[in-house]
Amino acid sequence: MKITELMTEDIMCLELTSKTKKEVIKELSQLLFDADKISDLDKFVTEIETREALSTTGVGYGIAIPHAKTKFVKTPALAFGKSKEGIDYDSMDGENAHVFFMIAAPADGANLHLQTLAKLSRKLIDEQFRNDLLEASDAKEVLKVLSKIDKEEK
Repeated sequence: MKITELMTEDIMCLELTSKTKKEVIKELSQLLFDADKISDLDKFVTEIETREALSTTGVGYGIAIPHAKTKFVKTPALAFGKSKEGIDYDSMDGENAHVFFMIAAPADGANLHLQTLAKLSRKLIDEQFRNDLLEASDAKEVLKVLSKIDKEEK
């Protein structure tokens, strides 16, 4: 499945109001719930937090990729959030995260979350790609930047 098929403008927030890791998980999960991608907000948040307790998904370079594969996901989706100030996300490099991708995969979704994680991770090591995401001023620009992943996957 293409990255741009998992993400729509209604599950993006280019100015997160969150100040903590817990808040950003809730804020991105709320976007998914409001877009009817998940069935139970509180249980989905618990699943994401349980996954985070195993090891942080703050991968470094200002990026965090919280994810869960759970029965509370109705439709596979990828939420996007951005914070100019940055949020302490217990990242591996100790730096604040500025760009967030939340992967919501259904329990019966094979390895969709792992495939999505791999596609994102491969591209996010590219500094120019990260800068393009940070500089994107609206949802259409974010989708345009992310479409580069889909083009490379052909």
